[in-house]
Amino acid sequence: MPEISRFLGIVIAMFYQDHAPPHFHAKYGDFEITVTIETGIVSGEFPKRALAHVLEWLDLHKEELLENWELAKERKPLKKIKPLE
Repeated sequence: MPEISRFLGIVIAMFYQDHAPPHFHAKYGDFEITVTIETGIVSGEFPKRALAHVLEWLDLHKEELLENWELAKERKPLKKIKPLE
């Protein structure tokens, strides 16, 4: 699972052979979610505060995430994305 960002104990990653729609995975301790990039729809369970941080980060980096999705489809190296500060 290629890591593209890490902040506040949250790890953000994308898989190279993942299915559409474009999405990323977030892990926080034992919790894991999948977030659709264009809609922000979340699958899985996450603590409320950590989820708020992930969704804020998504709003800030939507274009970069979509670019990484295209790179992943082409099996090219993914770019790191600035963490939430």
